[in-house]
Amino acid sequence: MRKYLTEFIGTFFLVFTVAMAAVAGHAGDFAGLAYGGVLMVMVFAGRHLSGGHYNPAVSLAAWRRGSLAGREMVNYWVAQLLAGALAAALASQLFGVAAASPLPLVRSQALTAELLFTFALAWVALLVTTAKATHGNAFSGLAVGFTVVAGVYAVGPLSGAAFNPAVAAGIGILGTLGWRDVVGYWLVQLVAGAFAGHLFRYLHPRE
Repeated sequence: MRKYLTEFIGTFFLVFTVAMAAVAGHAGDFAGLAYGGVLMVMVFAGRHLSGGHYNPAVSLAAWRRGSLAGREMVNYWVAQLLAGALAAALASQLFGVAAASPLPLVRSQALTAELLFTFALAWVALLVTTAKATHGNAFSGLAVGFTVVAGVYAVGPLSGAAFNPAVAAGIGILGTLGWRDVVGYWLVQLVAGAFAGHLFRYLHPRE
């Protein structure tokens, strides 16, 4: 239960920060730093309890890599998605956050951007939080957080820079994405996470 509560808390603050900083526009051009920053501190805070995923795609990567049991992965997903939905609902109902209109996406560009940077995020997370060579390191949160920062500034205008099914669901609730786009994001994000886990196993066969 401690693992699931940790994932719930971390994902809640992740999605709430995205809602307030990016969707509401409170952080302006610094929204990427807010997104990456909250992920960084939550990884540092919860890595020893749950692995610090806060992202169903990362949990899928961890399962595929062999560091998370299948039943635990499903429970992580439930905690993460519920937390994301609650965070978006809170931002909407109490603070009046809502997108003026859905992002004007070129779907092929948006899906490719989400695929690439969700893979990068899951790949980095596996390497710095589960690999034997980096066990006990003091930089995992920085590495994971700045992967998101890089992604936001690289492809944010193309896709909204979700890189996370829980974030995609949250910004869907807030109207930033249409639900057809949310489902498309989920598919490519989960494919990216699965591939990251598979590639980790291929490159680290003894782990």
